Amino acid sequence: MKELRLMKGNEAISEAAIRDGCDGYFGYPITPQSEILEYLMAERPYEKTGMIVLQAESEVASINMVYGGAACGKKVFTSSSSPGISLMQEGLSYMAGAELPAVIVNVVRGGPGLGTIQPSQADYFQSVKGGGHGDYKLITLAPASVQEMYDFVGLGFEIAFRYRNPVLILSDGAIGQMMEKVYLTEQKTRLTNEEIREKYPWATLGKVPGKHRNIITSLELESAKQEKVNIRIQAKYREVEKNEVRYEEILTEDAEYIFVAYGTSSRICQKSIELGRAKGMKIGLFRPITLYPFPSERINELAGKCKGMLSVEMSAGQMVEDVKLAVEGKTKVAHFGRLGGIIPSPVEVINAIEEKLMGGK
Repeated sequence: MKELRLMKGNEAISEAAIRDGCDGYFGYPITPQSEILEYLMAERPYEKTGMIVLQAESEVASINMVYGGAACGKKVFTSSSSPGISLMQEGLSYMAGAELPAVIVNVVRGGPGLGTIQPSQADYFQSVKGGGHGDYKLITLAPASVQEMYDFVGLGFEIAFRYRNPVLILSDGAIGQMMEKVYLTEQKTRLTNEEIREKYPWATLGKVPGKHRNIITSLELESAKQEKVNIRIQAKYREVEKNEVRYEEILTEDAEYIFVAYGTSSRICQKSIELGRAKGMKIGLFRPITLYPFPSERINELAGKCKGMLSVEMSAGQMVEDVKLAVEGKTKVAHFGRLGGIIPSPVEVINAIEEKLMGGK
């Protein structure tokens, strides 16, 4: 029987990392995700599993520590909130270019700038379009519950090592701070260096007799060689897009109108559906779980069966651009969002779909 515990979303992230056999965490405090570092410090996982927990000098330092740990084939991760993730963009681009696996957690707050410590979803573009320089992607998971905050850590590491690419868990301040019951998994054992050498032959754990040394870098001064690196990475992303699309559908079978929402917004939309259905409105929800790869194919299929889609986001409208691209003109697409850290109410969402898609009925 699995252990059941009442936890904050941020705490669930930390506990999941310990139990998944994580080797190290390097981070820096920032609201609303500071509990991740605080929980790890309080739990002292080094005494239990040997996991290293270190508060770095800054977000720039922490992502470069993650780079070093990942280059050694270790399970390492970091976390921050919006402005802190902005500071990590160069390091994330380097990791993608060097093809290194790691998990990064963004508990999003309102912006732009320092903004507010309240929850937001305005980091969508930064997350899925490659916030740093170069042609790269972060595989992006969007949890909508504390249980998924927990579950996506193990899933994130699994995907990151499968494709040798950073995985981003894109949460927000509401899910990070809310408390829900969480089912915890059994403790995994950390891999030894010998096991890492066997499982991940690319890792830089020191040269052993009879083998060439491994070099981890994102630098290639010859353009022809750098193009080949890019072509290989782009081919990898096509595999990700083919194999790793995840989503959830609620009452889309007979829906005339569909909410498209992720994270906290998707939770609000579930109540909006209940209110709408009580009024005779046939409304469903499509929740992307992977924001990259985006579930464009399924959205396109649903677009051919409904009268309209409303992209509900805690932003000025970012994911709505990908929804419109996926729909390919098959149905009307509109956006509704609140800004500055305000979470929309279910009634506001219902009013928006009536006004924007149903002609004010």
